[in-house]
Amino acid sequence: MALNYNLSKVYALSDNDSEFVNQILKLFVTEIPEDLRQVKEGIKKKDHKHAYSYAHKIKPTLDLMGLNVAFEEILQVEAWAKSGGKKKEIIETFRSIKKQVNDAVKEINKDFDL
Repeated sequence: MALNYNLSKVYALSDNDSEFVNQILKLFVTEIPEDLRQVKEGIKKKDHKHAYSYAHKIKPTLDLMGLNVAFEEILQVEAWAKSGGKKKEIIETFRSIKKQVNDAVKEINKDFDL
């Protein structure tokens, strides 16, 4: 039912190739949660470069999957990392991104029986 994600860009990119769509979904559910753990690690250790690197890596995927709010928030994480901000300034934003991704992963797993 796709309440937490939107696959319109994925289908457009794939030319409605369901096999390609499934590959994208499998990559999303396996790789993005791990990449988010890396962002969290960078925030936790105040390693701004590490946090920025992984935030930048997942940004296009969030856009592709129609996670618009998470996409806007990951831009905030990038800006925070570039400016060398304090952990307390970004932790709530990160939690919001993580919740949105987790909700999307659960829903995709259910919707596509992954």
